[in-house]
Amino acid sequence: MSYRSVFKPGLFAGQTVIVTGGGSGIGRCTAHEIAALGAHVVIAGRKADKLATVKGEIEAAGGSCETHAFDIREEAQVKEAIARIVGNNGRIHGLFNNAGGQFPAMAADISTKGFDVVVRNNLTGGFTVSREVFKQSMESHGGSIVNMAADMRNGFPTMAHTGAARAGMVNLTMTLAHEWAFAGVRVNAVSPGWIASSGMDTYQGEFKERIPRLKNYCPLGRLGTESEVSAVVCFLLSDASAYITGTEIRIDGGVPLGNRSMDLTITDRSKPFNGFHLAVTPKVLGG
Repeated sequence: MSYRSVFKPGLFAGQTVIVTGGGSGIGRCTAHEIAALGAHVVIAGRKADKLATVKGEIEAAGGSCETHAFDIREEAQVKEAIARIVGNNGRIHGLFNNAGGQFPAMAADISTKGFDVVVRNNLTGGFTVSREVFKQSMESHGGSIVNMAADMRNGFPTMAHTGAARAGMVNLTMTLAHEWAFAGVRVNAVSPGWIASSGMDTYQGEFKERIPRLKNYCPLGRLGTESEVSAVVCFLLSDASAYITGTEIRIDGGVPLGNRSMDLTITDRSKPFNGFHLAVTPKVLGG
């Protein structure tokens, strides 16, 4: 069994694509789809064992994969890792800046250190990886970069740190798209809302208790799937989006639309797309 993509087989044949945070969740799913479409996928993350597991999954499905364990928050590690990847493959065609992380807390309870760590995870690290991929490969050869943002356009209560970082990533995306267009580099962002991914099982307490109720606040009446994010990333990495740069695509089921004074009509008519053959429902959602 392999990934059931909506895109044509061989879409990324002969290409090398990096996926940061490729050891779990959306990154793992997207790495599988990119590999299934013919790319040599390079997955990066901090934990070598998680990367090795995903590499084994991809190769078992007939894909090509290599792993590089490093911390995107550490500039020296990023420079060295990108140099190794370029040395191994010659050119980087695509980058999905997916790695990140955060924790729920009210703004008044977040320490400056905690705020800084999340910003480094979700903004600074992505910038550093993008810069090195550009300078070491894409400035000479072109390419496509997709940045991970989030549904933060109405503020992000209990997530002030990541809301600020993700908003910064959207602005950074526009800036890099303008500055790097001369080199044939496109830069775009995706902003997922509530996605049923393994990351949901990392939360505890009151925030965890709210997760099963989130679908009640979505006009489509459900949470999104990892595959629904991956499909947008693959589109933005592909030649089909050759005239799209500096934009942000929201993948949020319409949650930011309307207002809290408007009752939602309960519906079950929105059917999810799930092409990932190894997808597992998070435990917090009954998986």
